[in-house]
Parts: sequence; C-alpha cells; structure tokens
Amino acid sequence: MKKNIFPFTAIVGQEKIKKALILNAINPSIGGVLIKGDRGTGKTTAVRALANLLPEIEVVEGCSFNCDEDSYREFELYKVNDKSADDDILIIKKPMSVVELPLGATEDRVVGSLDIEKALKEGIKALEPGLLAQTNRNILYIDEINLLDDNLVDILLDAAAFGVNTIEREGISISHPSRFILVGTMNPEEGELRGQLSDRIGLEIEVEGIGNIDDRILIMKRREEFEMDPASFIAKFDDEQKELQNRIIEAQKLLNNVEIDSTSLEIIARITLELGAEGHRSDISILKTSKTIAAFNNHLKVDDNDLEEAISLVLGNDKLLSQRIQKIKKDIEKRDEENSSDSLEGIQNKIEEQLQESLQKKLQDINQNTDFGLDKEKTSNKSDIDDNNSEDIEDIEKIDLGNNKSKKLDFVNDSDFKIKDEFDSKINQGEKIENFNDIDIEGKLDIKKY
Repeated sequence: MKKNIFPFTAIVGQEKIKKALILNAINPSIGGVLIKGDRGTGKTTAVRALANLLPEIEVVEGCSFNCDEDSYREFELYKVNDKSADDDILIIKKPMSVVELPLGATEDRVVGSLDIEKALKEGIKALEPGLLAQTNRNILYIDEINLLDDNLVDILLDAAAFGVNTIEREGISISHPSRFILVGTMNPEEGELRGQLSDRIGLEIEVEGIGNIDDRILIMKRREEFEMDPASFIAKFDDEQKELQNRIIEAQKLLNNVEIDSTSLEIIARITLELGAEGHRSDISILKTSKTIAAFNNHLKVDDNDLEEAISLVLGNDKLLSQRIQKIKKDIEKRDEENSSDSLEGIQNKIEEQLQESLQKKLQDINQNTDFGLDKEKTSNKSDIDDNNSEDIEDIEKIDLGNNKSKKLDFVNDSDFKIKDEFDSKINQGEKIENFNDIDIEGKLDIKKY
C-alpha cells in the first residue's frame, strides 16, 4: 500500500461518493462519476484513496501506455521502442494512479505529440505519449470539469466511447488503448456542465458538507491523527482496507454471472420515461449499475434494493423514487395476473366446449335408447304410454346446456316404474295379493286376473 495516502475506509460519511467510486472500479463500463458539490467535502481525498485501495495492475515493462500483454501485441506497441513481436517481454506490477487533467492543458498534452527533444538531438521521429496514455487502466481526475475546453471534451468523449486513442503527428500515426475511470468534480454555481459530456458520464452524485456534529468532530480527529503519524494511522485501517479490496475483486469475478429479470428491465424503462430522461443511455447505465451493485452485494440476481440504489445514483435523488418503483411493479404484476387469468379462462372455455360436445353425444345415445324402448312398449300396448311421456321425449332434442349449467330432465315418468317395482316385490316375496285394486297403477300395467 502507498504511504501517506488517507485510507479509503477512514473517510467519514459521503457514502454515495464512495459507493459510486467503488462501482466504477468494479465495472469501468458504467462510465465514470460526476460529483457536484461545494469545495472541501472530501471529493479529491476519496478519489486518491480509491486508487490506493485498488489492487495493482499488470503491465508490460517499458510500455508507456500501461498496456497488458494482449493490447501490447494487438496494437503493435512494441514498435514504439523499436522492438519486434518476437522479442521477449517482462510483466511487472504497478499500483493504480490518479492522473489529473489540468484545465489549461493543450490538445498535444492530452493526446500525445512528437518528441521534440529526440527530434532535435537525435534527428529521429519519436512519440511522446500524452495524458490519455498515462491514464490507461488508471483514474482520470478532472477538477472543475464544467470549465474544461470544448475541444478537450470532444477528445475525452471519443477516447471514453471507443477505449482507443489515435495519435497522428508529423508523419507518426499510432493507436493505443485508453480505458480509464473518469471522475469529474464541479461546483454548479460556477456554471453548468456541457450536456453532451454530462450525458456520457454514468453516475451523477450531489454532495454537501456533513451536518452531524459527531461526524464533523470525528473528521477533525482523524485528519489530525493522520498528519501527526501517517504510518500508524494507515495501519489501523489496514484490515478494513484489505477486506474491501477483496470484496471488490470478488465482485469483478461475479459480475458477468449476475442476472436481471424482465420485470426489473421494464421498471427501468418506465422510470426513465416517467422522470423525463433523454435517450437510452440512462437505461443502459442503470442496468450496468444495478448488476454491479448486485455483484458487490454478492447477489447472483438483481433485487429491488439493488435496482432502487442504481436508479438513484444514475438519475439523482428523488424522494418519491421508492413509491414510483412500487407502483410500477404493482401495475406490472396486475397486468401479468390479468393475462394469466385470460389464458386460464381460455383453457376453461375449451374444456367446457369439449364437455358440452361429450354431453350432447351422450344425450343423443340416451335419446336413441329411450326411443327404442318406448317403441317396443307401444307395440305391445300403445294405450299404456302417457301423452306426457311422448312430449318429454320430443324435448330431448331441445336440450340447452348453455351458461355451463346442467339441467335435470325427465325422459320418462319414473313414478310408474316405482309402482311396478312395488308390485313385483310383493309377488317375489310370496305375499298374497287379495285386492288388485289396492295397487294404484292407473291402468298403466296390464295385469290379467285369473
């Protein structure tokens, strides 16, 4: 760890600044951090402390562009040192650093230019890398970013968007990787940031001085202790520093495995429209940030808290944010329930149609069997058939099974069969029938008296 750098975990308060910086360290594709606020709120201290917190990076020895082995060969950067691709390379480790971009910097200082000293002394064309070469895989810090020259803003936007910087000077043309964590600070009272640059920066944080008395006292004590004995003060927070560093490393490994469901994606799309966000960059930034927060929290799936925090960091503070998210979520759930209900209703209707068809077929079979039995009885004695039964038989063809209600239908008058059953039962049991008139069969049974 570096000496005389105030520990990141020793910073009191300013949780949003620290969280935004950590998230960009885990996932630089978020797009950087814009910190708005007054001077003296610990912005610069936090940025320098972050660089000291992060693990060392592996670079090719002698490469002025902080390149790893892959980019060293891909961009043919060995040619800068008059070497070939077959030459052996040595990989070394070096700590991450904070590269500050001064407001008065020229384009050549930022992009890179011809090395005038070598040109004059040795008569050769050599490249002098610019700030974008130094900041590759490091942190680019721009104080008062809202006062930066528009031409430099355009250069930074191109480098940030493509991750590549191209230098073309005096017959020299070379490209090199330029991937960095962009951190800009500004005081809104000194002017607004150019909209194009503000839109490209992923997270936007508004900070102010800490109002809690105990926290302000703690800040003074820690700062005094650090200035009196930096080594001892840093040692006190060594365990916390290592723990946070390991957490960042684990989150970087987990990030690509984090998932987000369709409901959360719809919440993101709706909330950006509701809050009037322009374009689609906000949606993409929220998506990346929410997955990064989930990885930092050791989640394999983005939950509601991860999503809400991401929206707050990207779109700024909104007191009604929680209510907005819950309302959108309920609307989505209600819609899904209605769609599910409609689907079930369709299945039910289909089943009911099949049942109706089956019932109609059964009724037709019953109709045929009943007609056959009644015709046979008519043949033996047509007078025994009641007129009402004939009407009931005709009604079978008019059965209506609508509205899913079953209707009890009397195909024949079953009272006649009950009387006959009673009569047969007495005979089968050997009972003596003294008076046939005791049995009221209303002439429906043809019983002969012997």
